[in-house]
Amino acid sequence: MAIRSLLKLAESKFIFTSPHFSLASSFRTISSSIIPSHLEKVGFIGLGNMGSRMATNLIKAGYNVAVHDINLSVIKMFSDKGISVKGSPMEVAEMSDVVITMLPSPTHVLDVYTGQNGLLNGGSPIRPWLFIDSSTIDPQTTRNLSSLISNSALNQSKDSPVMLDAPVSGGVLAAENGTLTFMVGGPEEAYKAAQPLFSSMGKNTIYCGSSGTGSAAKICNNLAMAVSMLGVSEAFVLGQSLGIKASILTKIFNSSSARCWSSDTYNPVPGVMDGVPSSRNYDGGFASTLMAKDLNLASESAKEIGLNCPLTSEAKDIFTKLCDQGHGTKDFSCVFRNFYNGKDEL
Repeated sequence: MAIRSLLKLAESKFIFTSPHFSLASSFRTISSSIIPSHLEKVGFIGLGNMGSRMATNLIKAGYNVAVHDINLSVIKMFSDKGISVKGSPMEVAEMSDVVITMLPSPTHVLDVYTGQNGLLNGGSPIRPWLFIDSSTIDPQTTRNLSSLISNSALNQSKDSPVMLDAPVSGGVLAAENGTLTFMVGGPEEAYKAAQPLFSSMGKNTIYCGSSGTGSAAKICNNLAMAVSMLGVSEAFVLGQSLGIKASILTKIFNSSSARCWSSDTYNPVPGVMDGVPSSRNYDGGFASTLMAKDLNLASESAKEIGLNCPLTSEAKDIFTKLCDQGHGTKDFSCVFRNFYNGKDEL
């Protein structure tokens, strides 16, 4: 298989075999002049809040990056910096060794891969040997797409291309700082060969298993994050109603058993923590509409396997209602103010 020979090349350059060597921490200090030739040309599709920053970090690391997005203003931002922009996913594929996609939903992903002028080029032989989808989509769509890709033909090769599902966690700030966590599913050899790419965009890369397991890990992570944010917000509002300031409760939570990311890193109460969406009227961050979408993915996945998930259903209903009330573009932590009617910390 082509991936095996590529992995050997990567190992020879980066010494994967050393038990004390951390590629994730070391690649940032490696000169871009020795980026492996099989990774040099990278296509990136989907330049939203996350994707634009991920693509920028690849460019900073020395990769030859071409980008595509339907948002012309963000495309202009890249072209003004001298970055190659393409008019369609197919044009990106024609010049790329590897293509990374970061898109809002399963529908967008399928359109980019299989639509008119899509990455898979209507069944014709394709150039990229690896496709990495960092979108948050359902595991079944991921597996179906992975199968379609593996049944495609590579230009000038008898081998087949492969796909990794590699959604991320960490939010916009981590995307900007290159400290994302990648949850990766797919062939392990492809995962190892692609480590330099992940290391240019993130701090942690966790191999989850076969195709679809990265997507499964992501929707489970976001389910836990949503329920945590609801629990913390509800507790803060109850505390305010009982006469306890949110800043005091935050100190208690963060030094006791209630400590969690929604309290100590992404606090939803305006006036308690600087540098988070609640400190800027819930602008930026992770949109409530995306959280509602991810909770729907979790709910549908649970239904497919006959699993009862009552908290998933309740969280999905709350965030759907939040979006229906016009708060879909606000960060999901706005549930504190716009669903629970919590008060700002004065």
